[in-house]
Amino acid sequence: MGGAEIESIRPLIAILFPAICSIFIIIFREHPNIRESWTILASILQFSIIFSLAPEVAKGDIIVCKLFTIMPGLDFAFRIDAFGMIFAITASFLWILVSFYSIGYMRSLEEHAQTRYFFCFCWAIFGAVGVAMAKNLVTLYVFYEILTVSTYPLVAHDETDEALFAGRKYLAYLMTAGCFLLAATVITYYLTGTTDFEPGGILTIEDASPMFLRILFAIFILGFMKAAYMPFHSWLPTAMVAPTPVSALLHAVAVVKAGVFGIIRTVCYVYGIELMHSLNLGITLALFATFTIIVANLFALAQDNLKRRLAYSTINQLSLIIFGVALLSEEGIKGAMMHIPFHGFMKITLFLCAGSIMVATGKKNISEMKGVGWRMPITMLAFTVGALGMCALPPTAGYITHHYFAHGCEHSTGILHFFPYVLLIASILDVMYFFPIIYTAFCEKPAEDVWCENGWCFGEPSPFIVIPLTITAIGAILFFFFPNLFYVERLAELAVESVAGE
Repeated sequence: MGGAEIESIRPLIAILFPAICSIFIIIFREHPNIRESWTILASILQFSIIFSLAPEVAKGDIIVCKLFTIMPGLDFAFRIDAFGMIFAITASFLWILVSFYSIGYMRSLEEHAQTRYFFCFCWAIFGAVGVAMAKNLVTLYVFYEILTVSTYPLVAHDETDEALFAGRKYLAYLMTAGCFLLAATVITYYLTGTTDFEPGGILTIEDASPMFLRILFAIFILGFMKAAYMPFHSWLPTAMVAPTPVSALLHAVAVVKAGVFGIIRTVCYVYGIELMHSLNLGITLALFATFTIIVANLFALAQDNLKRRLAYSTINQLSLIIFGVALLSEEGIKGAMMHIPFHGFMKITLFLCAGSIMVATGKKNISEMKGVGWRMPITMLAFTVGALGMCALPPTAGYITHHYFAHGCEHSTGILHFFPYVLLIASILDVMYFFPIIYTAFCEKPAEDVWCENGWCFGEPSPFIVIPLTITAIGAILFFFFPNLFYVERLAELAVESVAGE
């Protein structure tokens, strides 16, 4: 690749912005305008620092920031390579938009505990960006757990019995996953003397028996339960009781993306493509992902609650990313890496639209949304863009990554060569549960004029809500025409070249 390792403190500065912001949020808790200004300022500064590193990483350089040594061969350190930069840019940019959205959402509904909400949001992004920049499994584990703990109060925000149950379930699943990830990390260090992420992997067939390496891989997969694959998925639909910006955080920006990010790290940077092939783990992982893709879509068909339908759609799309990397082909891995930001923009659009509808109308169920498209045209047009992306239809980013997945299947071996049919079936099922929403919103009329109260008809909510969802919808289209927006395509190409040993 010809790149160099550059030591810089900028990764640490970028990560610390949300943590520093959280202190000022507490200090100015009695002054909402100042409190939320700190959130906006921190999100913009963090993205600016991260994006300033992108041109260097896009040239093939790697940004390193070592803090301290824990044990021989084990540092607590940050290392921004091409793949990590993709996730870091996605999380930091979308935090800006969700911060603006949160202001409009929380104020419109006069939500309680807003200081706690923004405080925890900062620490969630702190954890997500730390995961993206982690040099090794130990650093990743620390930020992975910070992400879990910081998002628990967000899931349980409403403090109702349902919300508290969802929070406990969320914590039980993901803290258990953390135990598996810690175990896998310790075993890897015992076998290799390091946990650093290296292109091509750090484990070899000589480190342990093939059966032991397969078991270790299963432990890693259990550790990344944030990816919400079946049958360990039920925490995600249950967590939909949380406020909509939190759902957007869970499904598009931080939590679930940290799970699939970790799985890709494991496949490409801990095991490596050659070892995955020799252990036949690619086929196993692809079959595992295929099961989740199909079944999650079938569950989605049965949901009337909009956020729950979107939740099962997320489960499907996350396993699509896992499916892509499981193909172990350059096109499949590239598609998986690019789908992290692409899906982020498309899915966050859908959740922001769901929140917009709820704020303006109080409606949460699809069957209650007849005619909403004419009352809220901007929101529903943005929703339509996100839905087209989930169905892999142009002109949206989802079409691009499905193109890579299809070619990845063609260049894979054995049974994986026939897996494009899985993509076709998944897209058909996506159409079956997204298009009826669009039809209901634009083509059906309510039985009575339920959209008007006291002579006022619902329209679009606050610009703080509408503008972010409009930007993310536009982004989902721009990625179709300019897949290298934010250096995404170039970074994915560099990452694939490195793991393929080119």
